[in-house]
Amino acid sequence: MPNKPRPHELPPVPNVSAELREAVEHDYQRFPGSQAGAWEPGPPDSLETYVSEQYGLDVASEYAGCELRNPWGKASGQLSMTARQVAEDVEAGLGFVVLKTVIALDDTGSQSMKAWAIKESRMLAEPIVGRSGQSGWTISWKGRGWWQTFEEYLELIRQAQQMACGTGTLIVPSCKYHLPTPDEGFWKVEEYEFTTPRILEAWREQTEHSTAPMPLEKDFSPTLAGSGRSTQQAQILEWLRTVPVLVRKSVSSAEDPDSSNAATPAQPDSPSPLRLGLKIFNALFDDEFQLEMLRAIHRPGSGRPDFYIYGNRLFDPDREFDGHQGIAYGGPDLSDRNLRVMTQFQHAAEQGSVSAPLLPWSATGDITTGKMALEYALRGAGSFQLHTFFQLPTDQYHMTLGSKTQKALHELYFHPQTGFVIWMRHLAAALNLPTEPIRFRDVIGKGLLLRRVDR
Repeated sequence: MPNKPRPHELPPVPNVSAELREAVEHDYQRFPGSQAGAWEPGPPDSLETYVSEQYGLDVASEYAGCELRNPWGKASGQLSMTARQVAEDVEAGLGFVVLKTVIALDDTGSQSMKAWAIKESRMLAEPIVGRSGQSGWTISWKGRGWWQTFEEYLELIRQAQQMACGTGTLIVPSCKYHLPTPDEGFWKVEEYEFTTPRILEAWREQTEHSTAPMPLEKDFSPTLAGSGRSTQQAQILEWLRTVPVLVRKSVSSAEDPDSSNAATPAQPDSPSPLRLGLKIFNALFDDEFQLEMLRAIHRPGSGRPDFYIYGNRLFDPDREFDGHQGIAYGGPDLSDRNLRVMTQFQHAAEQGSVSAPLLPWSATGDITTGKMALEYALRGAGSFQLHTFFQLPTDQYHMTLGSKTQKALHELYFHPQTGFVIWMRHLAAALNLPTEPIRFRDVIGKGLLLRRVDR
């Protein structure tokens, strides 16, 4: 049976000069632990400064309307639930870190989504082969959200903010709130009202963030795809419409108790205390429903988020791990589906079937190379959230010293065949971009243009 074609925009080999190839190869080899060892005891303190000076690349971007020094971030999960983990990421120079997802609660401590607060720390990195025949990696584990106390989560936010202060690394909380089943027919608003203001308060304790809007991810876990809560498409679309309304109301009411009074006029020019992103999951339906979810969050009104994250891991109800049946997985099938859907969404937007303006979004899913990151960028992603790539076996990284975050960034930037540097230079030529400097921002959303150029 022939392999399925992959929905990629970029060719197998970058069209760049031999001189550039040699320079990138040289930098790839200059890592701690090599015989050359020119970068001792480690790579440059600022990789974005280095690629700017050596390759003319400006890698600045944004996430949730916040400026980023670079587009690389750590996705919410087991690798962002301790102060030590965050400290390593800040030291490595990540643009942003999304903390482990906390499960919302009301003022009595009750959690309607408590089933997602499963204590499980064991993770297994496994090779996986997609339907296309492409090899990749997936991480298996049974755990879901934050299982410690809510106060401990608030303390993690405070510690993370303190460590990141002045470094340029953005700290992003993540939360899972009540989502009604088709049988419930009501929303547990108390969870939104109790949880959100306290997350905001903890995030703002650092002086430099005292008035800044807080980025917040609303996590629609991939395990929802296997839950009875997502058996009806209409139910999922209601979640997407309603969650932004409840989250925003919970903080506006906390900061201004009179705002819930109908007699008090709204202040349309007052800045929002947070910027809300919805983490869109891959449902157990066809691609058309994924597109319907994307159309839904773009519809005008109070249910429209500020940004979104696409697209969470696939769910296999038959896949087993540690005696547990039904887990999420990643690898090439995930990126293939995400890229395919986002290509279709780009076409739909071009044809006018999506309400403008398009929301900014952050990509996640099988991002293990700079090239794959740029596949997402061509479809509109302004930042990249990685999880699996930060926990591969050590022999999968060329660097032999430093944290896994440092090793991963080295691979992402400087790999001579799949690295960000070499493929950015390829795209600069293919898209006829300005070259002083070559800006990553100029690549975002240019997939349609690239297809026309290629014709």
